[in-house]
Amino acid sequence: MIGDDVFTVEPWCITERELHLDLLAQTESIFALSNGHIGLRGNLDEGEPAGSPGTYLNSFHEKRPLPYAESAYGNPEAGQTMINVTNGKVFRVLVDDEPFDVRYGKLVHHERTLDLREGVLRRDLEWISPAGQKIHIRSTRLVSFVHRSIAAIVFEVEALDESARIGVQSELVANEPVEITGDGLDPREAAALEAPLVSEEHYVQHQRVTLVHRTRASGLRMAAGMDHVVEGPDGTVTAAESGPDLGRLTISTELGAGETLRIVKFLSYGWSSQRSLPALRDQVHLALASARRTGWDGLVKAQREYLADVWERADIELDGDPAVQQAVRFALFHVIQAAARAELRAIPAKGLTGSGYDGHTFWDMDAYTLPVLTYSLPHAARDALLWRHSTLELAEARAKELGLKGATFPWRTIRGQECSAYWPAGTAAFHINGDVADAVRRYLFATDDQEFEVGPALELLVSTARLWRSLGHHDAQGGFRIERVTGPDEYTALVDNNVYTNLIAARNMEVAAEMAVRHMRHAAELGVTEEEVASWRDAAAAIVVPFDQHAKITQQCNGFSRLRPWDFDATPPDDYPLLLHYHNYILYSSRVVKQADLVFAMYLFGNRWDEEQRARDFAFYESVTVRDSSLSAAIQGVVAAEVGHLDLAWDYLTETAFIDLRDLAFNTRDGVHLASLSGVWHVVVAGFGGMRDDGDTLRFAPRLPSRLTRLTFGVLYRGRRLRVEVHAEHATYELLHGDSLEFLHHGEPVTVSTEAPLTCSVPPAPNRPPPQFPAGRHPGLRPS
Repeated sequence: MIGDDVFTVEPWCITERELHLDLLAQTESIFALSNGHIGLRGNLDEGEPAGSPGTYLNSFHEKRPLPYAESAYGNPEAGQTMINVTNGKVFRVLVDDEPFDVRYGKLVHHERTLDLREGVLRRDLEWISPAGQKIHIRSTRLVSFVHRSIAAIVFEVEALDESARIGVQSELVANEPVEITGDGLDPREAAALEAPLVSEEHYVQHQRVTLVHRTRASGLRMAAGMDHVVEGPDGTVTAAESGPDLGRLTISTELGAGETLRIVKFLSYGWSSQRSLPALRDQVHLALASARRTGWDGLVKAQREYLADVWERADIELDGDPAVQQAVRFALFHVIQAAARAELRAIPAKGLTGSGYDGHTFWDMDAYTLPVLTYSLPHAARDALLWRHSTLELAEARAKELGLKGATFPWRTIRGQECSAYWPAGTAAFHINGDVADAVRRYLFATDDQEFEVGPALELLVSTARLWRSLGHHDAQGGFRIERVTGPDEYTALVDNNVYTNLIAARNMEVAAEMAVRHMRHAAELGVTEEEVASWRDAAAAIVVPFDQHAKITQQCNGFSRLRPWDFDATPPDDYPLLLHYHNYILYSSRVVKQADLVFAMYLFGNRWDEEQRARDFAFYESVTVRDSSLSAAIQGVVAAEVGHLDLAWDYLTETAFIDLRDLAFNTRDGVHLASLSGVWHVVVAGFGGMRDDGDTLRFAPRLPSRLTRLTFGVLYRGRRLRVEVHAEHATYELLHGDSLEFLHHGEPVTVSTEAPLTCSVPPAPNRPPPQFPAGRHPGLRPS
């Protein structure tokens, strides 16, 4: 874990005041920069030491075989792994005759700052070489939001006290060795590929170097280029060279005391599965030329302006706990930079901050991250859904392979093919298809994007509705059943009538039917008939929701309440996560929940529960949920707030907000937990703000936990900008832009316009006894 003293508490920065070599891998993820297209881990400028080098291009991957002890029909044959591509972050420094290395000599001062408003990573240090020469190094790094294919670094070396001979090598390095840190038993780890890139060309012109590589199996080609502006005293000389896997600009100078060598390094990346080598090379050169013309100051100014606009829409303010305020903004920053310029590419589970999960995208993009984007960066949500739409043919082919109709989207993927080699906790989690459809529904509800609705949205909704109609069946009593599937809880796999799956399937079919009727001509072009629409509506109306009449509990799936109880008191703390210590048979046959499942259904489909049943179900599932997934705390926090356990919701907020800043899951080294960071928005906006979008209009039911005195958040909704400010006894709604808005406040219809804010009273939360938790699994921050 990371101690609470590693980062200083500031509202808009994450600052590490001293270098922690034992936390390098974790801070490389935390300090990673991205724009959704390029990702740079926060490695030290000099390249060594490093926890894990990392430079990523969204969706640039290599194929690898998926081995099986026993083959079976329909098993995916190939996996996909995100590649660590050509690294342009490296500056190697020679001071007189001593290489700069923080492990040697004396590190007098070292500070790194991730600036959330500027969108840059700054580093400032003083170092005394083993021979006694003192230097000051400053660097600032950015990945541009405005220039999608550009990253840039300014690197400065200053001689202190006395003159020094300084040599700097600015490098482009391909096929860096990547250390394998795991034992191969944890499914969350990435596969390691040795030297995945094959050189096709290396090119030098003045201070510009370009390397072009291709992958061996996936058929992808990439180009990386660097160019420089060097400012130093008279006599400073430069020389560039390149080889198959290395490009280098060498700068040599002598600095007098107080003199500085300043290097501005522009980096450009491009990749394609179809474009030629000359085309990619020229693309990189043109992007570098544009970056040089803009200049370092221009890039920084554009970065600041871009983020100022985003923060004006997306910022969340909390009064009462400065550390949580900082963590909330850190979470939102990573969500923003993971998606801002992804543009028709997926949003991986780790963003572009690390290699965890092989760089794959899962259901959490649709269910966790896209709601945040829909109400703050709707263009990014649209792009992600267009990526899903671009893979529709692959999803339809997968459904056909499985003997089903419609589309079956992959459980984990980079390009769109199924890459999960484990059926029970992979493709059997058919709910991902409903998650995609629900993300489409939410985007349409929030934006009223008619062009998207009659095109990609309709096609996605129809294809997923067809899947559900072929996957389920009507039983003798007329109920519509979906059997042998896995819901969000991967400890209860291959079950009948998982409630989350059934309800998201029902909504999918209802919305598809509504859209097909609304756009009859376009639906007819997809082969939709009146009979098919009627069959979707019949199935949705008859969906089975298991209920234990004796215990008065909504069952997560058929028979869940009758599974063998898990002995939590006898489970050692070191046995968590359980999937690494217990066989699947024991997990699947026991009453233990990995992550919110039925509780997630209560969040998304709350109008199907009355208040008392919701509270009863929540208490029951709290007692058996161990949160072995970082996805769980946020959803439990939302429903905790809804049923009145506001301080418990606060505990869940702190757990999800600090998942990476404190390394609570012990794997931040592999990249940040993007879904969990997205979950911060869910706890705040849907939990404490009580926002819901599952009806005909927006609903809010705000209430604050005791730790907060004020909460403010913004919502973009159909061309409007709404600002919500919550206090203990009242909430104020301010419409900053757009037509007047009708919505519900704690169930009462109200209207706000730009003419004046609207203030409403906040009723007290119901008083209920606190739920019980599995032994040792109380939510919140664990001791560091």
